Amino acid sequence: MTSQHIVSSFDTDLEGLQAQLMKMGGLVETAIGNAIKALETRDLELSQQVREGDKAIDDMDEDIKSETARVLALRAPAAGDLRTVLSVMSISTHLERCGDYAKNIAKRTTVLVESNPIEGTVPALRRMVRMVEQMLSDALDAYIARDTESAEDVRTRDLEVDQMYNTLFRSLLTHMMEDPRNITACMHLHFIAKNIERMGDHATSLADQTIYLVTGDMPDEDRPKGDTTAYNAAGSELT
Repeated sequence: MTSQHIVSSFDTDLEGLQAQLMKMGGLVETAIGNAIKALETRDLELSQQVREGDKAIDDMDEDIKSETARVLALRAPAAGDLRTVLSVMSISTHLERCGDYAKNIAKRTTVLVESNPIEGTVPALRRMVRMVEQMLSDALDAYIARDTESAEDVRTRDLEVDQMYNTLFRSLLTHMMEDPRNITACMHLHFIAKNIERMGDHATSLADQTIYLVTGDMPDEDRPKGDTTAYNAAGSELT
């Protein structure tokens, strides 16, 4: 009876952790959507809400980390259960970083509202965000369902995000060369694009955790990247 009680309590702990993770994912998805909406509509009030809301995401990350530490200390899980706890910690970290990127986008919006719009750029960013939002949502769904096939699909889609980023990078370079007055705005827009591209990387890392959880191994092959011109030009400070 005692053993069954311990197993039941541990299962409850895991369910609680994963429920917190899904709630955190919802907050992050909302932050990303509101950040790009604020940029698109030049809504400073909404961008400020995104910046302030990042604290709730950070707090949830801390709560999840504390709870996973408690579970590790008290339950001493092994094998598959240990992988579940470790994957929760990893996913929480990736989600927290995505929240930071949403906050960074909101910060740059406060500068961009003072600049003239760069034609075609915001719609391109919106398309990138929609792709990344879907990747995050699908990666979390794959994690809960332990669906490695869906997780692999998320990993594959990261290539499309990279290609969208590279295309936008070249467009921004063109705008800067055609009119030096566009340089400041284009640089901020480039950092925003890079933030979104990084969110795609984190969504892919979420998918990796599902594969790790189910198989016990992290995917060992490198994900294909699109044209690396933009990465080389962007430099290490953007990583």
